[in-house]
Amino acid sequence: IKSFEEKVEKVYKSESDERNILKGVISQLMDQTKQIQEDANNLTRALKGDSKKQGNWGEVILERVLERSGLIKDREYRIQTSLNTSEGSRVQPDVVIDLPDDKHIVIDAKVSLTAYEKLVSAEIESDRELYRKQHLISVKTHIQGLSGKNYHGLNQLNSPDFVLLFMPIESSFGIAVQQDAELFNYAWDRKVVIVSPSTLLATLRTIASIWKQERQNRNVLEIARLSGTMYDKFVGFLTDMESIGRNIKLSQDAYDKAVNKLSTGSGNLSSTSEKIKKLGAKATKQIDTKYFDQEDI
Repeated sequence: IKSFEEKVEKVYKSESDERNILKGVISQLMDQTKQIQEDANNLTRALKGDSKKQGNWGEVILERVLERSGLIKDREYRIQTSLNTSEGSRVQPDVVIDLPDDKHIVIDAKVSLTAYEKLVSAEIESDRELYRKQHLISVKTHIQGLSGKNYHGLNQLNSPDFVLLFMPIESSFGIAVQQDAELFNYAWDRKVVIVSPSTLLATLRTIASIWKQERQNRNVLEIARLSGTMYDKFVGFLTDMESIGRNIKLSQDAYDKAVNKLSTGSGNLSSTSEKIKKLGAKATKQIDTKYFDQEDI
């Protein structure tokens, strides 16, 4: 019985320890969840009360989308580029996307959060309807403001007649479109195209694919140029080799003539020199017999 009691005690203690561990883990998860919720609420409060912070947050989300697009910063897109208008004032679009053939697309992030946050938090349908309308008005205000910047008319940019308005919250974008089915046309008439993170990412990846094809085409052209240059060099090399061959033959002919004068024929230099030696010229060296005509040996 004592042994049985000890086993029961061990099992009970083990289960108690496990329950305490599980309780601690659950408590930790609850604390983390609470902290996340609190941080989210703080972020919401901070953003909805400060248009500047909302804009900065929208730009951060825009940069994250760009980082996932496959485009390279400062090579295929630029952030916060300062540009001059024809009137001499300076503008600074959030992002300028560079396209092949020196073309560009401008993207500006716009956050409509105040009415949207109220809409999400509202419990009464009449309130939700009111906030949906306010949210739509906010989006249209952003469209009008962006249209007035006339980015596509800047001399430094070769841009199509529209600018992309980036809404970083997918659901905010969806609610606005649901509220007004003609919102896209409203924006297009003002040379603005509305995009969300998902639609912008698809657009940017298409542009990245275009750049990839462009670089491949440029590589093909460069290969063709280098091949032409190499061919021309090769033709020049062959011409030079032919010239060298002719010069070698001329040198050989001149050499043969010089050797003939040295060792063949009547009165050649070798036999004449040998005769002078035999007549008493003092010399310490002997001309090699290969330089004598056979008749002179």
